Amino acid sequence: MIHSITQALGALGRKFIRVLQHLTNFTYLSKDSLKWTLVAPLQGKGLSMTDLAMQMVHIGVNSIPIVTIITFLVGLIIAMQSAYQLERFGASIYVADLVGVSITRELGPLITAIILAGRSGSAITAELGTMKVSEEIDALTTMGINPVKFLVAPRLLAMAIMVPCLTLLADLMGIVGGMVLAINALDIDLTRYFMQTINALVFKDLITGLIKSAVFAIIIAGVGCYQGFIVKGGAEGVGKSTTNSVVISIFLIILADVVFTALFYSTL
Repeated sequence: MIHSITQALGALGRKFIRVLQHLTNFTYLSKDSLKWTLVAPLQGKGLSMTDLAMQMVHIGVNSIPIVTIITFLVGLIIAMQSAYQLERFGASIYVADLVGVSITRELGPLITAIILAGRSGSAITAELGTMKVSEEIDALTTMGINPVKFLVAPRLLAMAIMVPCLTLLADLMGIVGGMVLAINALDIDLTRYFMQTINALVFKDLITGLIKSAVFAIIIAGVGCYQGFIVKGGAEGVGKSTTNSVVISIFLIILADVVFTALFYSTL
């Protein structure tokens, strides 16, 4: 009995130490990433605009179709669910309020971040992990090229730029999805729906959504790059780190969303 308890405590202690090691390493990587992304360009050690543009295309432009379709369908679903309840009270017009506020405050940033975590975050981990197991990252270090500047900073900056942009697109498409349902199924005039949405939204809703999306972008890029750098064990290790990257990113995104929602709307 005592031996089993000792083994259990030992295993728990080893896991706790590994978590602390990962947190320490992630902190160092975050510090270097922010240095090369924000400070170095001001010192004349800027990033390659070609690399940044390529990452913006891979992360943002290529994600437009999936973000557009999914958020449009989500807006449609919210409108259908809310219309089912509001029609009974003769308040179908308030579908515009529900769709507009829920999309801009929560679902637009959240769904966009989850899509990017699954699509781009996993791709970052797989790419860097493959470079790690093939010793390309060690080769960069040997040649005097800083891996954080060359590999992490362009991806981090591209993610921080493109996720808020995609969030704006997601907000628009979600509202359009609700509008399509309202016009065709609820016989609400386009102008009336549009004005109702404008009256329901406040500037704070849009700004808080964009702030959330910027933080989500840093989480996705940071976790994706870190998981790529710690890959071990060949192809199996790449697959494991890619899975961890998606799971950890989504967990941290939802956790951050809870914190931001509590901060921004605790007084409402």
